[in-house]
Amino acid sequence: MTQNIVGINPHGGKLVNRLTKKDTTGLISITINQDLANDVENIADGIFSPLEGFLGQDDFERVISKGRLVNEIAWTMPTVLDVNDEDAKKMKDAGEVLLKNPEGTELAILHVEETFSFDKEKMVLGVYGTVDTKHPGVAKTRAMKETLVSGNIDLIQRPDETEIRKFRMTPLQTRQVFQEAGWKTIVAFQTRNPPHVAHEMLQKTSITTRDGLFVNPLIGKKKSGDFVDQVIVKCYETLIKYYFPQNRCKLATLHTEMKYAGPKEAIHHAIMRQNLGCTHIIIGRDHAGVGNYYDPFAAHKIFDDYPDLEITPIFFPAFFYCKKCLTYTNQKACPHGIELRVQISGTKLREMIQEGKAPSEFILRPEVSKIILESDKPFVD
Repeated sequence: MTQNIVGINPHGGKLVNRLTKKDTTGLISITINQDLANDVENIADGIFSPLEGFLGQDDFERVISKGRLVNEIAWTMPTVLDVNDEDAKKMKDAGEVLLKNPEGTELAILHVEETFSFDKEKMVLGVYGTVDTKHPGVAKTRAMKETLVSGNIDLIQRPDETEIRKFRMTPLQTRQVFQEAGWKTIVAFQTRNPPHVAHEMLQKTSITTRDGLFVNPLIGKKKSGDFVDQVIVKCYETLIKYYFPQNRCKLATLHTEMKYAGPKEAIHHAIMRQNLGCTHIIIGRDHAGVGNYYDPFAAHKIFDDYPDLEITPIFFPAFFYCKKCLTYTNQKACPHGIELRVQISGTKLREMIQEGKAPSEFILRPEVSKIILESDKPFVD
């Protein structure tokens, strides 16, 4: 089912909406993990448009080899459901399967189409560009079950509301919010860190000639040492309250797993934000990267291969504080040497907090710093 929408076209031309009240009596069920439960909800709400379910074999092979679906629509991350062989046979025989989340909540009905095996080595090379098991995405792929099950899904019930989930919005909701705010040009900012001042300056620069900023922190499984979701959201709430003009910045969470797939994931991040109604997305240096697996600007260059995306990437050089200019700037606007630059990154910020150091106000707003330092557990174990 599709609906009339406002704003930029959804990816693939339609905004998927797969919600149902269908009776589940008599259906066999399987329990899926939280990351897959998030995928199911994102498919149903249209965040993953044009997908209406988990990928079939032809689409899967095409995505990992070409970064597109069989119909040539851009899609770079394999959205798949992995199960063991025994469950795969039961699901295929049943035809329709009830999917439950880890809490046992009846989440969705899967209309089973195919079951197929897959080559994990081929998948990790196609998506992550490496077979190194130190890469978190490679390690997770290697741990996947041996069979993939495809088919459309229908969401029958949402999980219980939580402090974090209250910030989650569907594409229909975000597009309505943007319309009510009078925004026609919307800049998305993807993040998995609390906001430091350099990012704040970058965000504000991006909306000097555009209508609004959509801060969209990624909520879901992350690697050890990353900031926890609650801290990220609370920090952004505080920053927006004290440092942004009213009606120029909106906050909503995106509930999906961080894959650390670098350039391939940058395209996926752009697609999701286009579906949410954004016209632009900020793509930073080493976007969605981890370690030294990707060229720092690979996530910029890959957009040359996807001119069909309607969302426009904004490529900013890193911002820093210049002690001579007495302002936040970047290398395109500042002539001074690196010895005069105060630079900060999410990695450096994490290191300072872990060492118990209070970042200066040139690095972190005092109100934001207070939230992090007073948190009992600011990092993922």
